[in-house]
Amino acid sequence: MANITAGMVKELREKTGAGMMDCKAALNEVEGDIEAAVDWLRKKGLAKAAKKAGRVAAEGLIGIATEGNKGVVVEINSETDFVARNEQFQQLVRGIATVALTAGADIEAIKAAPFPAGGTVEETISSTIATIGENMTLRRAAELEVTSGVVGTYVHGSVSEGLGKIGVLVALESEGKADELAQLGRQIAMHVAAANPQALDAAAIDPDVVARERGVLAEKAKASGKPENVVEKIVESGLKTFYKEVTLVEQAFIHDPSKTVAQAVKESEGRVGAPVRIVGFVRFALGEGVEKQESDFAAEVAAAAGA
Repeated sequence: MANITAGMVKELREKTGAGMMDCKAALNEVEGDIEAAVDWLRKKGLAKAAKKAGRVAAEGLIGIATEGNKGVVVEINSETDFVARNEQFQQLVRGIATVALTAGADIEAIKAAPFPAGGTVEETISSTIATIGENMTLRRAAELEVTSGVVGTYVHGSVSEGLGKIGVLVALESEGKADELAQLGRQIAMHVAAANPQALDAAAIDPDVVARERGVLAEKAKASGKPENVVEKIVESGLKTFYKEVTLVEQAFIHDPSKTVAQAVKESEGRVGAPVRIVGFVRFALGEGVEKQESDFAAEVAAAAGA
């Protein structure tokens, strides 16, 4: 039998909202597998859909830069959140985002590219580490570009222009008015920051994710004693609800929840003066998916004292 720790129970509760004893029972049933425990609880009707959010643990900044019909977003991590308020670190992140506009999203290509103030990006990171005294890493980068249209941006938790805790790019393809497109792009980028969609539309969702959701819905329907022909209808209805929750175009628009994002885009075409199509989006949240080792402060003090 797997060793079920209090930390595992806590993590499962945060993911599902289920009760402590239910979470413990679920973990025992699946020998400590967190994701399998999420599914087990959902099949029993004891949990909501698994949340997509990863555990945010890293510090630093997200940086965004745009030029013409192209936008880039980068994440630079540091050891503490104090560094994010350091002007030299902010200049580093801003400079790396600018470099990525030309170098692209490949991390090694960015590192090897010239930094605006001289030297390469990698050399500049090293010198900034030496000056500030904290380790720093260029973790990831992404880019979006359209042949005609705009790349809208939004930075949440901004500490300076183009720098913050969440950065979003939204690519809109259109021959319409640039100013109207830019405003629409920012509104949709704000929506993405708040709603955190998993994919642009149903076709863009990972088939494994859909298969997993289908399996959970089917097991739940069968457990309630529904006949096979009814189970399939329940599953299809459940998938439609799932798509509304996790795909950008089908989510309720945060600026007007009576409409979906797709409907809001369609209605904007009158102002824009041409058809508008969302061709992609990128959302970076600082530290998502990075687990920072938690230290036991009391134990560290005891160890230092020789206890």
